[in-house]
Amino acid sequence: MTLASKTGPCLLFSLFLVACASDPSGMRADEQAGYSEPDPRPVQANSNRVSVMAFNVENLFDTADDPGKNDATYLPASIKTDPAHIEACNLIEVDRWREDCLYLDWSEEALNFKLEQVAKTILAYNDGLGPDIIALQEVENIHVLEQLRNEYLQPAGYLESILIEGIDDRGIDVAFLSRLPKVGEAILHPLDMSAFPEGAQDTRGVLQADFELPDGSVLTGFSVHFPAPFHPIEMRWVAYQHLNSVRAQLPEDRPVFAAGDFNTPTREKNETTIMDDMVRAHWIVAHEVGCEGCKGTNYWARGESWSFLDMVLYSPSAARGWQLDPQSVEVVTAYAGQTNNDGTPNRFDLEQREGVSDHLPIVMAIERLP
Repeated sequence: MTLASKTGPCLLFSLFLVACASDPSGMRADEQAGYSEPDPRPVQANSNRVSVMAFNVENLFDTADDPGKNDATYLPASIKTDPAHIEACNLIEVDRWREDCLYLDWSEEALNFKLEQVAKTILAYNDGLGPDIIALQEVENIHVLEQLRNEYLQPAGYLESILIEGIDDRGIDVAFLSRLPKVGEAILHPLDMSAFPEGAQDTRGVLQADFELPDGSVLTGFSVHFPAPFHPIEMRWVAYQHLNSVRAQLPEDRPVFAAGDFNTPTREKNETTIMDDMVRAHWIVAHEVGCEGCKGTNYWARGESWSFLDMVLYSPSAARGWQLDPQSVEVVTAYAGQTNNDGTPNRFDLEQREGVSDHLPIVMAIERLP
């Protein structure tokens, strides 16, 4: 597979998210529109309520070359003068992707700005504290995630990052951040896409982590990033089957959520039975029981259509009493820099110093009932 084919497709359905920033300790008032400094007090867990967010952070790469991964675009300009790098970039057919590969200066300053923007988006939820658990997508490695957690998300009180390296050829992985303690070791359940050799490397496994709820019981979470919409629908069908088979191996009385970028656009949901057969038969779809008036988490400008590519799914346990609160479900847009004037996601733009991601986060909360 060429650099051109690896770099471009993942951006085909991306067109969006968030705003400008500088050093958080020295921003002008007009740079802080929709954002206030987070409360530095320690976070206290709510014993009866747990919030879960899905957030595709769009190309959260560090500045180092990761051997074996196609991260050539996300390197400092100072090391992009190598003839082999230039030759590979020039093979990219799409002008914008080729220009980014050649000239995007993914320096430490650029990375810090990206991390600021992501953190502002997360901390804008829940009065500066963020959700209790975040399922993240498009994170290059645990090192950059730990940088986000330690340097930009301190007020949230998240425990050690959870990420297991997968086989995606660009090196983007699924991950978790959580205030709830982890129970046991996380597991990455690889997807078998051998029936689709052209897209097999453009996919991520299902990351499982178990968390201790405030009452001492266990909540299992799955962070997912399914094959992109330009791949055949059959690949997403296999991904849903895989997720459901992993869920079926858990104890029946275990509350479980699956959160992330399912990459199932509105047209696919409307024109096929994939949601009825693969999702609604097994899960409660959070935005379908709450989130009244929400348009979606991703906007495809060429098709002028919104989609809930990102979803939070929940499989409750009556025995444990943890139930989804429909009133809690929302697409998070509290940080003004996340969206354009028309409400669509304002994707990250280093040159313009604005934007966050091409996806909007979505969140739900579960409550322990008497």
